[in-house]
Amino acid sequence: EETVQSDEQKEQANERESMFLVSNFAKDLFQKNLLDTEEGKAIGLSYFKEREFREDIIKKFELGYCLDQWDGFTKEALKKGYQLNYLEKTGLSIVKGDKKFDRFKGRVMFPILSMSGRVLGFGGRILNSEDSYGPKYLNSPETPIFSKKKNLYGLHLAKDSIREQNSCIIMEGYTDVIQAHKNGFENSIASLGTAFTEEQAKLIKRYAENAYIAYDADTAGNKATLRGLDIL
Repeated sequence: EETVQSDEQKEQANERESMFLVSNFAKDLFQKNLLDTEEGKAIGLSYFKEREFREDIIKKFELGYCLDQWDGFTKEALKKGYQLNYLEKTGLSIVKGDKKFDRFKGRVMFPILSMSGRVLGFGGRILNSEDSYGPKYLNSPETPIFSKKKNLYGLHLAKDSIREQNSCIIMEGYTDVIQAHKNGFENSIASLGTAFTEEQAKLIKRYAENAYIAYDADTAGNKATLRGLDIL
C-alpha cells in the first residue's frame, strides 16, 4: 500500500536528516581534533592512553575531542555551511541572543550511534577539574533524533556478539563499555547513566534472552541494579 507523505511529514524528515548530517560532521571534526591537533593529542589522546585505550579501540568507538574554545566548533560548522538552527536543535551549540557557544568545549567526546551507525548524540567528559563549566559528564539534550531512554551506548557494535551469546552485559558508563570490548567482552553496552528503562529492556530483548547488570559496586550502583533487574 503506497502512502503519500504530507508536507509536515516531509518537513520533519528533512529536519531529522539535517540533524543527522550536522551530528556526523561533529563526530568527524571531534575525531580529527583528537588525532591531529596539538591540544587534542596533549589532552584528549593522553587521557585515553592513560586508560590504555589502543588506537584501534579509539577508532572503533570513534572517540573525539572538542577544543577548549568558546565557539571553535560552532564557527567551524558555520564556515562549512551548516545552519545555526540545526546546531542548536542537536544541542551541539548553545544560542543565547546574539551569542553562540559550544556545549562540549574542552571535553573528550563519545558519539552515541544508532543501530545503523548514524550519530544520534554525544556524551562528553570534562578533563580539567579546575574548570567550572558543568558536570563531569554531559550528554546531548533530548532531540527529535536522540532520546536517552530509548538508546543504549555501544549497541551498534555489540549486537552481533549479543545475538551469538544470547546475552549482554549492561554497564554504567562509556569507558566501562570500551574497556570491556578491549578485553574481549564485545556483548557489553551501557544504559546512558544508571536510569535503565523499559524501552532499553525491550531493545535488548530483540537480540538476547539474558542480561547481566555490571554497575559500580557503590550504594547508587546497587540501587540502580535492583531497579534494572525489576525492569528486565
